[in-house]
Amino acid sequence: MPHLTDAQKKELVATANAIVAPGKGILAADESTGTMGKRMANINVENTEENRRVYRQLLFTSGATMPQYISGVILFHETLYQKADDGTPFVKILQDNGVIPGIKVDKGVVPLGGTDIEGTTQGLDGLAERCAQYYKDGCRFAKWRCVLKITANTPSSLAIMENANVLARYASICQHNGLVPIVEPEILPDGEHDLERSQYVTEKVLSATYKALMDHHIFLEGTLLKPNMCTPGQSCSKRYTAQQIAEATVTALSRTVPAAVPGIVFLSGGQSEEDASINLDAINKFQGKKPWKLTFSYGRALQASALKAWSGKADQIKAGQAAFLGRAKANGNACEGKYEPGSGGPVASDSLFVANHAY
Repeated sequence: MPHLTDAQKKELVATANAIVAPGKGILAADESTGTMGKRMANINVENTEENRRVYRQLLFTSGATMPQYISGVILFHETLYQKADDGTPFVKILQDNGVIPGIKVDKGVVPLGGTDIEGTTQGLDGLAERCAQYYKDGCRFAKWRCVLKITANTPSSLAIMENANVLARYASICQHNGLVPIVEPEILPDGEHDLERSQYVTEKVLSATYKALMDHHIFLEGTLLKPNMCTPGQSCSKRYTAQQIAEATVTALSRTVPAAVPGIVFLSGGQSEEDASINLDAINKFQGKKPWKLTFSYGRALQASALKAWSGKADQIKAGQAAFLGRAKANGNACEGKYEPGSGGPVASDSLFVANHAY
Protein backbone atom coordinates (compact mmCIF):
# COMPACT_ATOMS: atom_id res chain seq x y z
CA MET A 1 0.00 0.00 0.00
CA PRO A 2 1.42 3.44 -0.88
CA HIS A 3 2.28 5.99 1.75
CA LEU A 4 -0.24 8.68 2.68
CA THR A 5 -0.33 11.65 0.34
CA ASP A 6 0.41 15.15 1.58
CA ALA A 7 -3.29 15.99 1.22
CA GLN A 8 -4.28 12.97 3.34
CA LYS A 9 -1.76 13.91 6.03
CA LYS A 10 -2.95 17.51 6.07
CA GLU A 11 -6.56 16.46 6.60
CA LEU A 12 -5.67 13.98 9.35
CA VAL A 13 -3.60 16.61 11.18
CA ALA A 14 -6.41 19.16 10.93
CA THR A 15 -8.96 16.71 12.33
CA ALA A 16 -6.74 15.51 15.17
CA ASN A 17 -5.89 19.04 16.24
CA ALA A 18 -9.52 20.17 16.04
CA ILE A 19 -10.53 17.35 18.39
CA VAL A 20 -8.01 18.46 21.02
CA ALA A 21 -8.69 22.19 20.67
CA PRO A 22 -8.19 24.06 23.97
CA GLY A 23 -10.96 23.46 26.50
CA LYS A 24 -12.62 20.71 24.44
CA GLY A 25 -12.86 16.93 24.47
CA ILE A 26 -14.86 13.98 23.21
CA LEU A 27 -18.27 12.62 24.19
CA ALA A 28 -18.05 8.82 23.89
CA ALA A 29 -21.61 7.87 22.94
CA ASP A 30 -20.64 4.60 21.27
CA GLU A 31 -22.13 2.19 23.79
CA SER A 32 -23.31 -1.02 22.14
CA THR A 33 -26.95 -2.08 22.27
CA GLY A 34 -26.15 -4.46 25.13
CA THR A 35 -24.30 -1.85 27.16
CA MET A 36 -27.11 0.66 26.63
CA GLY A 37 -29.46 -1.98 27.95
CA LYS A 38 -27.55 -2.04 31.24
CA ARG A 39 -27.60 1.76 31.46
CA MET A 40 -31.32 1.89 30.66
CA ALA A 41 -32.07 -0.82 33.21
CA ASN A 42 -30.54 1.36 35.93
CA ILE A 43 -33.24 3.98 35.30
CA ASN A 44 -36.04 1.46 34.58
CA VAL A 45 -36.28 2.31 30.88
CA GLU A 46 -36.85 -0.35 28.22
CA ASN A 47 -33.88 -0.86 25.88
CA THR A 48 -35.57 -0.16 22.55
CA GLU A 49 -34.11 1.50 19.47
CA GLU A 50 -36.51 4.41 19.94
CA ASN A 51 -35.50 4.97 23.56
CA ARG A 52 -31.84 4.86 22.57
CA ARG A 53 -32.56 7.37 19.82
CA VAL A 54 -34.42 9.72 22.17
CA TYR A 55 -31.59 9.59 24.69
CA ARG A 56 -28.87 10.26 22.11
CA GLN A 57 -31.01 13.09 20.72
CA LEU A 58 -31.12 14.56 24.24
CA LEU A 59 -27.31 14.69 24.24
CA PHE A 60 -26.77 15.93 20.69
CA THR A 61 -29.36 18.71 20.90
CA SER A 62 -28.43 19.88 24.39
CA GLY A 63 -27.80 23.46 23.36
CA ALA A 64 -25.50 26.09 21.95
CA THR A 65 -22.97 25.68 24.75
CA MET A 66 -22.22 22.03 23.95
CA PRO A 67 -19.68 22.83 21.17
CA GLN A 68 -17.78 25.05 23.62
CA TYR A 69 -16.69 21.90 25.46
CA ILE A 70 -17.33 18.98 23.08
CA SER A 71 -15.25 18.80 19.91
CA GLY A 72 -16.24 15.33 18.76
CA VAL A 73 -18.69 12.52 19.44
CA ILE A 74 -17.94 8.82 19.05
CA LEU A 75 -21.03 7.11 17.63
CA PHE A 76 -22.21 3.52 17.54
CA HIS A 77 -23.17 2.19 14.08
CA GLU A 78 -26.91 2.37 14.86
CA THR A 79 -26.65 5.96 16.10
CA LEU A 80 -24.74 7.14 13.04
CA TYR A 81 -27.82 6.55 10.90
CA GLN A 82 -30.50 7.77 13.31
CA LYS A 83 -32.38 11.05 13.01
CA ALA A 84 -33.91 13.63 15.31
CA ASP A 85 -37.67 14.03 15.73
CA ASP A 86 -37.75 16.54 12.86
CA GLY A 87 -35.97 14.15 10.49
CA THR A 88 -32.54 15.77 10.67
CA PRO A 89 -29.76 13.14 10.74
CA PHE A 90 -27.75 13.16 13.95
CA VAL A 91 -24.57 13.52 11.88
CA LYS A 92 -25.86 16.75 10.35
CA ILE A 93 -26.88 18.12 13.76
CA LEU A 94 -23.35 17.53 15.02
CA GLN A 95 -21.68 18.94 11.90
CA ASP A 96 -23.89 22.05 11.92
CA ASN A 97 -22.73 22.70 15.49
CA GLY A 98 -19.07 22.29 14.64
CA VAL A 99 -18.82 18.92 16.39
CA ILE A 100 -16.87 16.21 14.54
CA PRO A 101 -18.61 12.82 14.15
CA GLY A 102 -16.55 9.72 14.93
CA ILE A 103 -17.33 6.03 14.88
CA LYS A 104 -16.53 2.92 16.93
CA VAL A 105 -15.20 0.36 14.45
CA ASP A 106 -14.07 -2.62 16.53
CA LYS A 107 -16.25 -5.71 16.92
CA GLY A 108 -15.55 -6.38 20.58
CA VAL A 109 -13.15 -8.31 22.76
CA VAL A 110 -12.68 -12.06 22.27
CA PRO A 111 -10.61 -14.57 24.30
CA LEU A 112 -6.92 -14.91 23.52
CA GLY A 113 -6.11 -18.61 23.57
CA GLY A 114 -3.44 -19.93 25.92
CA THR A 115 -3.63 -16.99 28.31
CA ASP A 116 -5.02 -16.36 31.78
CA ILE A 117 -8.43 -15.17 30.58
CA GLU A 118 -6.91 -12.37 28.50
CA GLY A 119 -8.35 -11.07 25.26
CA THR A 120 -7.81 -9.36 21.94
CA THR A 121 -10.14 -7.26 19.84
CA GLN A 122 -11.75 -8.42 16.60
CA GLY A 123 -12.99 -6.43 13.62
CA LEU A 124 -10.14 -6.11 11.11
CA ASP A 125 -11.98 -8.12 8.43
CA GLY A 126 -13.77 -5.70 6.13
CA LEU A 127 -12.51 -2.71 8.12
CA ALA A 128 -11.19 -0.83 5.07
CA GLU A 129 -14.57 -0.97 3.36
CA ARG A 130 -16.40 0.07 6.52
CA CYS A 131 -14.02 2.99 7.10
CA ALA A 132 -14.46 4.18 3.52
CA GLN A 133 -18.25 4.11 3.95
CA TYR A 134 -18.13 5.83 7.34
CA TYR A 135 -16.01 8.60 5.82
CA LYS A 136 -18.61 9.08 3.06
CA ASP A 137 -21.30 9.21 5.75
CA GLY A 138 -19.60 12.08 7.58
CA CYS A 139 -17.22 10.50 10.10
CA ARG A 140 -13.71 11.90 10.40
CA PHE A 141 -12.26 9.81 13.22
CA ALA A 142 -12.59 6.30 14.62
CA LYS A 143 -12.09 4.40 17.86
CA TRP A 144 -10.89 0.88 18.56
CA ARG A 145 -10.67 -0.43 22.12
CA CYS A 146 -8.27 -3.07 23.32
CA VAL A 147 -8.40 -4.31 26.90
CA LEU A 148 -5.66 -5.54 29.24
CA LYS A 149 -5.90 -6.42 32.91
CA ILE A 150 -3.55 -6.37 35.87
CA THR A 151 -3.16 -9.49 38.00
CA ALA A 152 -0.15 -11.30 39.43
CA ASN A 153 0.50 -12.85 35.99
CA THR A 154 -1.02 -10.36 33.57
CA PRO A 155 -0.84 -8.61 31.27
CA SER A 156 1.25 -11.27 29.55
CA SER A 157 3.81 -10.40 26.89
CA LEU A 158 1.58 -12.18 24.36
CA ALA A 159 -1.47 -10.07 25.22
CA ILE A 160 0.55 -6.85 25.15
CA MET A 161 2.07 -7.61 21.74
CA GLU A 162 -1.12 -8.96 20.16
CA ASN A 163 -3.17 -5.94 21.22
CA ALA A 164 -0.43 -3.52 20.16
CA ASN A 165 -0.32 -5.07 16.70
CA VAL A 166 -4.07 -5.11 16.21
CA LEU A 167 -4.21 -1.41 17.20
CA ALA A 168 -1.49 -0.66 14.65
CA ARG A 169 -3.32 -2.52 11.85
CA TYR A 170 -6.51 -0.67 12.70
CA ALA A 171 -4.70 2.68 12.74
CA SER A 172 -3.14 2.05 9.34
CA ILE A 173 -6.46 1.10 7.74
CA CYS A 174 -8.18 4.15 9.25
CA GLN A 175 -5.57 6.62 8.05
CA HIS A 176 -5.64 5.32 4.49
CA ASN A 177 -9.40 5.90 4.50
CA GLY A 178 -9.30 9.44 5.89
CA LEU A 179 -10.16 8.70 9.51
CA VAL A 180 -8.03 9.77 12.47
CA PRO A 181 -7.53 6.63 14.57
CA ILE A 182 -7.99 6.91 18.32
CA VAL A 183 -5.70 4.24 19.73
CA GLU A 184 -7.15 2.82 22.96
CA PRO A 185 -5.13 0.24 24.90
CA GLU A 186 -7.21 0.27 28.08
CA ILE A 187 -5.78 -1.26 31.23
CA LEU A 188 -8.78 -2.13 33.38
CA PRO A 189 -9.01 -0.71 36.93
CA ASP A 190 -10.11 -4.08 38.35
CA GLY A 191 -7.83 -5.50 41.02
CA GLU A 192 -5.90 -4.81 44.21
CA HIS A 193 -2.77 -3.37 42.55
CA ASP A 194 -1.29 -0.11 43.81
CA LEU A 195 -0.56 3.08 41.86
CA GLU A 196 3.07 2.10 41.25
CA ARG A 197 2.05 -1.16 39.58
CA SER A 198 -0.50 0.69 37.44
CA GLN A 199 2.18 3.09 36.26
CA TYR A 200 4.64 0.27 35.53
CA VAL A 201 2.12 -1.70 33.46
CA THR A 202 0.93 1.42 31.65
CA GLU A 203 4.50 2.18 30.61
CA LYS A 204 5.00 -1.39 29.35
CA VAL A 205 1.75 -1.36 27.36
CA LEU A 206 2.26 2.08 25.82
CA SER A 207 5.87 1.31 24.91
CA ALA A 208 4.76 -1.79 23.01
CA THR A 209 1.89 0.10 21.41
CA TYR A 210 4.10 2.84 19.99
CA LYS A 211 6.73 0.33 18.85
CA ALA A 212 3.96 -1.39 16.86
CA LEU A 213 2.64 1.91 15.49
CA MET A 214 6.12 2.82 14.26
CA ASP A 215 6.66 -0.65 12.76
CA HIS A 216 3.40 -0.19 10.84
CA HIS A 217 4.46 3.26 9.56
CA ILE A 218 1.63 5.07 11.29
CA PHE A 219 1.57 8.85 10.78
CA LEU A 220 1.59 9.83 14.44
CA GLU A 221 0.64 13.46 13.81
CA GLY A 222 -2.69 12.15 12.53
CA THR A 223 -3.53 9.98 15.55
CA LEU A 224 -4.79 10.39 19.10
CA LEU A 225 -4.19 8.18 22.15
CA LYS A 226 -7.00 7.15 24.50
CA PRO A 227 -5.32 5.65 27.57
CA ASN A 228 -6.35 4.95 31.12
CA MET A 229 -5.07 7.29 33.79
CA CYS A 230 -2.65 5.59 36.17
CA THR A 231 -4.86 4.82 39.15
CA PRO A 232 -4.76 2.17 41.89
CA GLY A 233 -6.96 -0.89 41.43
CA GLN A 234 -10.57 -0.56 42.56
CA SER A 235 -9.88 -3.00 45.42
CA CYS A 236 -6.60 -1.39 46.52
CA SER A 237 -6.73 -0.49 50.21
CA LYS A 238 -4.29 2.40 49.86
CA ARG A 239 -5.72 5.78 48.87
CA TYR A 240 -3.88 8.24 46.64
CA THR A 241 -4.36 11.94 45.98
CA ALA A 242 -5.25 13.41 42.62
CA GLN A 243 -1.78 14.94 42.56
CA GLN A 244 -0.15 11.51 42.97
CA ILE A 245 -2.34 10.10 40.20
CA ALA A 246 -1.40 13.04 37.99
CA GLU A 247 2.31 12.58 38.61
CA ALA A 248 2.19 8.84 37.87
CA THR A 249 0.12 9.40 34.73
CA VAL A 250 2.20 12.22 33.25
CA THR A 251 5.43 10.39 34.08
CA ALA A 252 4.22 7.23 32.32
CA LEU A 253 3.12 9.20 29.27
CA SER A 254 6.30 11.26 29.08
CA ARG A 255 8.34 8.05 29.01
CA THR A 256 6.35 6.38 26.25
CA VAL A 257 4.27 8.70 24.02
CA PRO A 258 6.13 10.54 21.24
CA ALA A 259 5.80 14.32 21.13
CA ALA A 260 4.51 14.01 17.55
CA VAL A 261 1.15 12.78 18.89
CA PRO A 262 -1.16 15.86 18.99
CA GLY A 263 -3.26 14.84 21.95
CA ILE A 264 -4.18 12.34 24.63
CA VAL A 265 -7.89 11.86 25.33
CA PHE A 266 -8.29 9.97 28.59
CA LEU A 267 -10.94 7.34 29.21
CA SER A 268 -12.70 7.63 32.56
CA GLY A 269 -12.33 3.96 33.46
CA GLY A 270 -15.12 3.66 36.00
CA GLN A 271 -14.14 6.75 37.98
CA SER A 272 -17.03 8.81 39.31
CA GLU A 273 -17.90 11.88 37.28
CA GLU A 274 -16.31 14.07 39.93
CA ASP A 275 -13.11 12.03 40.23
CA ALA A 276 -12.70 11.96 36.44
CA SER A 277 -12.86 15.77 36.39
CA ILE A 278 -10.63 16.27 39.44
CA ASN A 279 -7.96 13.90 38.15
CA LEU A 280 -7.99 15.42 34.65
CA ASP A 281 -7.63 18.85 36.24
CA ALA A 282 -4.70 17.65 38.37
CA ILE A 283 -3.00 16.15 35.30
CA ASN A 284 -3.23 19.49 33.50
CA LYS A 285 -2.00 21.37 36.56
CA PHE A 286 0.97 19.03 37.04
CA GLN A 287 4.28 20.67 36.21
CA GLY A 288 6.00 18.20 33.92
CA LYS A 289 6.93 17.64 30.29
CA LYS A 290 3.62 17.56 28.44
CA PRO A 291 4.10 18.13 24.69
CA TRP A 292 0.59 16.88 23.87
CA LYS A 293 -2.87 18.24 24.66
CA LEU A 294 -4.38 16.35 27.62
CA THR A 295 -8.15 16.13 27.47
CA PHE A 296 -11.06 13.68 27.78
CA SER A 297 -12.99 11.06 25.86
CA TYR A 298 -15.58 10.18 28.48
CA GLY A 299 -18.69 8.04 28.30
CA ARG A 300 -20.03 7.25 31.76
CA ALA A 301 -18.27 10.27 33.31
CA LEU A 302 -20.20 12.62 31.01
CA GLN A 303 -23.52 10.80 30.99
CA ALA A 304 -24.29 9.26 34.39
CA SER A 305 -25.96 12.34 35.85
CA ALA A 306 -27.75 13.06 32.58
CA LEU A 307 -29.24 9.56 32.44
CA LYS A 308 -30.40 9.79 36.04
CA ALA A 309 -31.93 13.24 35.56
CA TRP A 310 -33.77 12.17 32.40
CA SER A 311 -34.90 8.71 33.59
CA GLY A 312 -36.81 8.18 30.36
CA LYS A 313 -39.34 10.93 31.05
CA ALA A 314 -40.29 13.33 28.28
CA ASP A 315 -40.74 16.19 30.73
CA GLN A 316 -37.21 15.67 32.10
CA ILE A 317 -35.27 16.06 28.84
CA LYS A 318 -34.19 19.59 29.77
CA ALA A 319 -33.00 18.33 33.15
CA GLY A 320 -30.97 15.63 31.46
CA GLN A 321 -29.45 18.14 29.06
CA ALA A 322 -28.56 20.51 31.90
CA ALA A 323 -26.82 17.68 33.77
CA PHE A 324 -24.86 16.69 30.65
CA LEU A 325 -23.79 20.26 29.94
CA GLY A 326 -22.70 20.65 33.56
CA ARG A 327 -20.30 17.72 33.22
CA ALA A 328 -19.17 18.84 29.76
CA LYS A 329 -18.26 22.26 31.17
CA ALA A 330 -16.55 20.66 34.18
CA ASN A 331 -14.31 18.59 31.93
CA GLY A 332 -13.74 21.43 29.50
CA ASN A 333 -12.42 23.42 32.44
CA ALA A 334 -10.43 20.45 33.73
CA CYS A 335 -8.52 20.02 30.49
CA GLU A 336 -7.26 23.57 31.00
CA GLY A 337 -6.50 23.04 34.69
CA LYS A 338 -9.35 25.34 35.74
CA TYR A 339 -11.88 22.99 37.36
CA GLU A 340 -13.39 23.94 40.70
CA PRO A 341 -14.31 20.69 42.51
CA GLY A 342 -18.03 20.34 43.07
CA SER A 343 -19.01 22.86 40.38
CA GLY A 344 -20.11 20.24 37.85
CA GLY A 345 -23.44 19.45 39.46
CA PRO A 346 -24.99 17.05 42.02
CA VAL A 347 -24.78 13.22 42.25
CA ALA A 348 -21.41 13.35 40.49
CA SER A 349 -19.50 11.40 43.13
CA ASP A 350 -21.33 8.07 42.62
CA SER A 351 -18.97 5.26 41.59
CA LEU A 352 -19.28 4.23 37.94
CA PHE A 353 -17.06 1.16 38.23
CA VAL A 354 -18.18 -1.95 36.35
CA ALA A 355 -16.12 -5.12 36.82
CA ASN A 356 -14.48 -6.39 33.60
CA HIS A 357 -16.16 -3.55 31.74
CA ALA A 358 -17.13 -4.29 28.14
CA TYR A 359 -18.76 -2.08 25.54
